[in-house]
Amino acid sequence: MGHQEVMTTYLANFIQQLVHGGIKHVVISPGSRSTPIAMLMVEHPELNVYIDIDERSAAFFALGMAKETREPVVLLCTSGTAAANYYPAVVEANISRVPLIVLTADRPHELRDVGAPQAINQIHLYGEHVKWFMEMPLPEDEEEVLNFVRQCGARAVATSAQVPAGPVHLNFPLREPLVPLLEPSPFEGLEDQHLFIDVIRGKLNISDSQVEQVVTQVEQKEKGLIICGPIDYPELNQHIVALSEKTGYPIIADPLSQLRSCGIFNPSIIDNYDSILKDQSFNQYFVPEVIIRFGAMPVSKPLTLLLKNAKNIIHYIIDGENGWRDPIKKGTTMVHSDEIAFCQKMDNQLKDRRQTKWTTMWQQLNEQTRSIVVNAMEMENALDEGKVVTELVKFLPEHSTIFVGNSMPIRDVDTFFHVNGRNIRILANRGANGIDGVVSSAIGASVNAENVYLLIGDLSFFHDFNGLLAAKMYQLNIRVILINNNGGGIFSFLPQAKEAKNFELLFGTPTNLSFEHGIAMYDGHYTKVHNWEQFRQAIADSTSSQGIQVIEVPTNRQKNVESHRKMWKKVSQEMNEYFRGEK
Repeated sequence: MGHQEVMTTYLANFIQQLVHGGIKHVVISPGSRSTPIAMLMVEHPELNVYIDIDERSAAFFALGMAKETREPVVLLCTSGTAAANYYPAVVEANISRVPLIVLTADRPHELRDVGAPQAINQIHLYGEHVKWFMEMPLPEDEEEVLNFVRQCGARAVATSAQVPAGPVHLNFPLREPLVPLLEPSPFEGLEDQHLFIDVIRGKLNISDSQVEQVVTQVEQKEKGLIICGPIDYPELNQHIVALSEKTGYPIIADPLSQLRSCGIFNPSIIDNYDSILKDQSFNQYFVPEVIIRFGAMPVSKPLTLLLKNAKNIIHYIIDGENGWRDPIKKGTTMVHSDEIAFCQKMDNQLKDRRQTKWTTMWQQLNEQTRSIVVNAMEMENALDEGKVVTELVKFLPEHSTIFVGNSMPIRDVDTFFHVNGRNIRILANRGANGIDGVVSSAIGASVNAENVYLLIGDLSFFHDFNGLLAAKMYQLNIRVILINNNGGGIFSFLPQAKEAKNFELLFGTPTNLSFEHGIAMYDGHYTKVHNWEQFRQAIADSTSSQGIQVIEVPTNRQKNVESHRKMWKKVSQEMNEYFRGEK
């Protein structure tokens, strides 16, 4: 066989194995060296192919799609710096456990390190940020090689999806000519399922005797907390609530735990802990004796400080993905078990505990704090960033998805997004916590999810502005709530805000951008609101509209800080009254 026929057979076998393994979506960044892989992927009848010109945007677009579907998505690019531009999303996928399969085309070995164009060292390009790397052999049609390439395809899908999920990288050196043979169909004759490899993945489990050790400790301690950080297993929610009812422990529910809007109303789901713990002078009342934690560390810094400063706490970290999530180094027992299985076995062995004074305290303060927060926002007439969250939730259709930007938006969601029955899913890129790629990730999520709303600040929006191209090209529906405080709002809450000299230059970083014309470039609809009535109407209009809908909410950074601190002061006063009455 000639070179093109050999190359076609080789790559068709690889692609067919990906499909056999369950791959449905491919995101391609255009380029020359990746030509044969791209052309064959487009020809495959079972693959949904998306083209995204900017590699950084493409990678985050794929990441958002994988995050929403909880399934691996394939990325493909040409050689050189194109592959380097995937790096930020690969890092995010690794830390946040999102399955990605990164395919990079490469120069053949004779064109490496000799000054050839678009040739960089792509071997282990992503270092330890991928779960597995393979330098693929040059195309051959020997059965041994075809067996190997199918094996690599199966292993790539399985490894990316196997817990903990994450990215894998396969590097394909390819020689010219790069155009494959498309007639007859390169996938004819590959229908024989016996050619391809199946992978059966199991879950980590824990024995009854191991659970008994945890039960013994829990039953001896009344002051306990179940802490749920970012975790996205919808079926887990009811088991967490059942565990709370059995132990009598309140649930500290991070907004990314999916517990705040899962259709379960339970007074033990604590959603105002961040405001409660802001004033650290009361922390002595909130220190638990035992913690059972699920998911990554919560967003809340006050909660982190409480746990970090507490001593002699029994701290179980439950991780069904065999990880080590303990940035504050306070875990006393790592439990590598499927979370649902752990909850069920705990429930089978635990005795019912009557509600304790500890649980009552958390529930009462949570209700009182929620009332203060809600009333403070209702009384706020100016455009306020916290009130954006409370007003947005009122008008979202059920089963919507909010993709939240980092820095201030995710923290405002933590403070102002309360338990509700709307079944709203909250997503964010909280692995590396960067502001890059947020627009692209949200648009990636919108490929399969209906009613996706992106809540984002002006700097993050600008940073990934060209991510809007994918929404334009594929007529995707994305509603963007753009909070524009003309700079980095989060820094106004940090210690450096007290250093007035050069604060705006280094941290405030005002850009004075007008977004309207840029949004028009992507055929988007732009609305700038000036009051709450306009905001409510804009949200309602966007819900019934198609395409890119951007609602800009101009806010004032300094006034936003004052509004938040005034509210937190009222919470502190309420707690002071509460604990004075307890004495």
